[in-house]
Amino acid sequence: MKRLFQMCIVMTLLLPLCLAADVVTAVHGTVTKVDAGAKTMVVKAKDGTDHTLHIVGKTTVHGTDAGAKDAFKGLKEGSEVVAHYTVKGSDKTAVEVDKVGKDGLKEAEGTVSDIDRGGKTIAIKTADGTVQTFKLADHATEDAGKDIAKASEKTAKVTVYYTEDAGKKVAHWFEGH
Repeated sequence: MKRLFQMCIVMTLLLPLCLAADVVTAVHGTVTKVDAGAKTMVVKAKDGTDHTLHIVGKTTVHGTDAGAKDAFKGLKEGSEVVAHYTVKGSDKTAVEVDKVGKDGLKEAEGTVSDIDRGGKTIAIKTADGTVQTFKLADHATEDAGKDIAKASEKTAKVTVYYTEDAGKKVAHWFEGH
């Protein structure tokens, strides 16, 4: 009975850790290595750090050859990407990889003019004075919750990486300057 009670206590303490949602982190950089055998790719971030990411069946890839049959769906060395990943132990697993540039994510630079967390939008004023409003993708909303503090000031300069879907601009990621 004592042993059962101890196991219940341990389970009670560990259960919240097991049920915690995976935290998604993003890195913006260049693919420097693709290893099809290990199903990994290395992304060199702008700060020079290398991130080895595992590519799994559930990894979504945007902005590449949709018909490619390989796990990397057309990502190649030299591709500029924004990779969203989770960490378990020392392993980083890509949840989503977005190619930046031709056929991939587009970029818009400007100054934050409005953030509506409830409506999941961010608006920026570009250099030409126009205001562009973007719907935040789910992981961009999560990023906004963690990283928007720097960009929440109306004078913060940001780059928004987005796609267009049915005439709407959808922000997948943004970074402050």
